[in-house]
Amino acid sequence: MTAAGGRGTAIRGLIADDEPLIRAGIRMILTSDREIEVVAEAANGREAVDLARSHGVDVVLLDIQMPVMDGLTALGELRRATPTARVIVLTTFGERENVLRALEYGGAGFLLKDTAPAELIRAVRAAAAGDAYLSPGATRHVVDQLASGRVAARGEEARARVAGLSGREREVLALLGEGLSNADAGRRLHMSEATVKTYVSRILAKLECENRVQAALLARDAGL
Repeated sequence: MTAAGGRGTAIRGLIADDEPLIRAGIRMILTSDREIEVVAEAANGREAVDLARSHGVDVVLLDIQMPVMDGLTALGELRRATPTARVIVLTTFGERENVLRALEYGGAGFLLKDTAPAELIRAVRAAAAGDAYLSPGATRHVVDQLASGRVAARGEEARARVAGLSGREREVLALLGEGLSNADAGRRLHMSEATVKTYVSRILAKLECENRVQAALLARDAGL
């Protein structure tokens, strides 16, 4: 991918939010990183899908509450229309059902709208690299909220799925459930970040989870 303005290879991003000031703020933060280029902005979900398709974007930052087509519907459309684009959902606390649906639709990450600038950049970089991203604090909040509404049968199913993991894989999965990053999990387990990342990839494949947030929910359901 070659970015405009002589920036060289860059992550091509799209911002979808119906509030111009929020879009402007996110653009300013992302373009402060030389490896990220904002190639388009959308004010509603329909525009987000159309622009993602026409601009060949790598990462979409997608607000849930938008006119014309809401963010969740747009997420489903984006996954079908541009399957290689990674979608980070912009959310707020208290949106339990929305977040659950976004997970099921294949969102690659979740950020609160008051996320620190450095974390926003980390999330876009992680998503572009093929990783799911959700800040540790938000992970714990979201997982706790979702877990409170899940029935006992889900716990039994989760324990059966987790039973096929090795002891070390279960340890890594448990830390995902706590919302730890790969680096923090590595420090806890005295492993390198790269080794943890390998374990996470293996865990996702074994559990048939699309991203680490789904794995975190599974860990909590299983009681890890």
